[in-house]
Amino acid sequence: MTETFISLLSILIGIIGANSIGFFLKKYSFGIVGNTIAGVFGSILVMKTFGRLGFNPLAIMENGTFNGLLFSINCIVSFLGGVFGLIAIRLIKSKLNKE
Repeated sequence: MTETFISLLSILIGIIGANSIGFFLKKYSFGIVGNTIAGVFGSILVMKTFGRLGFNPLAIMENGTFNGLLFSINCIVSFLGGVFGLIAIRLIKSKLNKE
């Protein structure tokens, strides 16, 4: 695997996280397109913010070797990033609609 493939896979996992939460919790859903956009931005935001702790794609593929533990942490954080992105957008929308 390359760093680019791991990054794209992380974004895909974030999309899956946002769409799955939107499917199970209907009040947070923005439809397929809205959930996908929230998953992309949530995953990227969380990975860029917390990836410096050592589970970014460059650390996973350091010296050409694959680190499975860091990859699994990356997948979990990407999934949670998609979920948090969807929840954050829902909170922002509810705040804007109150006024």
